[in-house]
Amino acid sequence: MKLTDQNLRDLYHKGKVSILFVCLGNICRSPAAETILRDIVAQAGDADRWVIDSAGIGNWHVGQRADHRMRVHAIRRGLDITHRARQVCADDFSRFDIIIGMDSSNIDDLRDIAPSADALDRILHINRWMGNVASRYDYIPDPYYEGAEGFELVLDLLTDALHNLHHTITH
Repeated sequence: MKLTDQNLRDLYHKGKVSILFVCLGNICRSPAAETILRDIVAQAGDADRWVIDSAGIGNWHVGQRADHRMRVHAIRRGLDITHRARQVCADDFSRFDIIIGMDSSNIDDLRDIAPSADALDRILHINRWMGNVASRYDYIPDPYYEGAEGFELVLDLLTDALHNLHHTITH
């Protein structure tokens, strides 16, 4: 079953919503998304209704903290990224209601490893919620080889998208 906005709202109103954010290595975009959404739901007073995690397609950084540059830029916004990198596993497709990829490559990789048709339906692109800031972007660009502007852009894009996601699910 494809996840419509109504399906997402139903998940929230029936109990908890579990979301997994996925990027390539789980050291920049996805741990930032996890931290930003945790902050949004805490500020909204509904953190107990959410299970939020992140993972990477690859295993290069398993066990490592998020990229130092991402942590520095997040801290400047009052966000503390504490996640340790891990790789997506088959169990994630049954543990999480929604699996959100940061770009089309992540989506393709997730589809390649999805263990079932039901698992495929759980995979969504972050661009579904990109709006106000995303005039030039329909994905979250990887800031790993970029300077400070790349990390700030990712945080701006994610903040906008995740406020939209929270609103879509809770209203």
